[in-house]
Amino acid sequence: MTDLFDINLENNSHIPLAEKLRPHNFDQFFGQTHIVGKGKALRRLIETGNISSIILWGPPGCGKTTLARLIANYTKSYFIEFSAVTSGIADVRKVIEKAKNDLKFYSKRTILFIDEIHRFNKAQQDAFLPHVENGSIILIGATTENPGFEVNAPLISRSQVYHLEMLSEKDILEILTRAKEFYPKLKIDKEATLHIIRHSNGDARSAINAFELSASITKHITLKIAENAIQRKALYYDKSGDSHFDTISAFIKSMRGSDPDASLYWLARMIKAGEDPVFIARRMVIFASEDITNADPQALILATATMQAVHMVGMPEAQIVLAQCATYLASAPKSIASYAGLMAAMSDIDEKRLEPVPLHLRNPVNKVYKELGAGKGHIRYEFQDPKNHKNQTYLPDNLIGRKYYKPPK
Repeated sequence: MTDLFDINLENNSHIPLAEKLRPHNFDQFFGQTHIVGKGKALRRLIETGNISSIILWGPPGCGKTTLARLIANYTKSYFIEFSAVTSGIADVRKVIEKAKNDLKFYSKRTILFIDEIHRFNKAQQDAFLPHVENGSIILIGATTENPGFEVNAPLISRSQVYHLEMLSEKDILEILTRAKEFYPKLKIDKEATLHIIRHSNGDARSAINAFELSASITKHITLKIAENAIQRKALYYDKSGDSHFDTISAFIKSMRGSDPDASLYWLARMIKAGEDPVFIARRMVIFASEDITNADPQALILATATMQAVHMVGMPEAQIVLAQCATYLASAPKSIASYAGLMAAMSDIDEKRLEPVPLHLRNPVNKVYKELGAGKGHIRYEFQDPKNHKNQTYLPDNLIGRKYYKPPK
């Protein structure tokens, strides 16, 4: 057992530890060195006060709000924070009017920080445009979702987008080391620290909260106490956002790449995050026909049976069925012959003349059609006329000889 820290508790215990740890300068800010490390363009702009409107995009607990407040400190600007969850455009308009007056009469700029800006709809986001464009406010938007999908294109074109990354384990350790300074008599075992770091999964807020909870109930944090404080790893997974699409993409690509181990890993990530098991099964049904096809016809049968089984048994048992199907599909031979053939046929439909259905392929459903020659000369089965059946065509005249289905040899 190793005591990692030893340091000074402040009296303002009513303030959450995460708030006490907010840095006031870049020496206290950990992570995101790719954009705010020494010499980086964004850091130089912030330190010189020449900041313009920006969008901060990154996972929870990576420092978006903290960075926004640092910008306000360095630029000596008024800082007004809004959450798109609890505030409306009427509130924002009041702030913008005040910001205009402060700029006009006191030459003081206002930073309007909108947390979760993606929760404002497109019309609401449009309300910021003229004020960002004329410099009345500096808008800093924070989002966990890809701004290319969730933020208006005109607003993005008037802002610089910065992508923040999840914090490294070293970053989280540095933050916990600072946190320990508020608890001079506290001891924490190395194993407990490592547990908090690893299970916070790059989320500083999760790590700080677990540390604070542990420190509130004991003066010696052991592994068992840390496990109770952070019982479940902080999995960021929005079932309608980027994590949802990125993870299912990784799952599909792993099966396509014939890697059952990676397929199981991404499947486990989705299951742990509470993804809809029917959604996963449905994607495997599609995969069986798109990527395996007739290289192994059993794949589609198993995938369809999997979806039915998931419907019938539900979770948690359905995860066993999903795992069986995922490993089968990943291990199966691959072919895109059917899908590629369909796409080629569709391309011809778009680009070539649409000839009428050949007469011999039409049914003589009435006298007029029969007199026209519908069905004449059609040989239904090869055994009826092997010689002529071989020469019978089924495509329109302008596509005779065209090959769409090219199965692997």
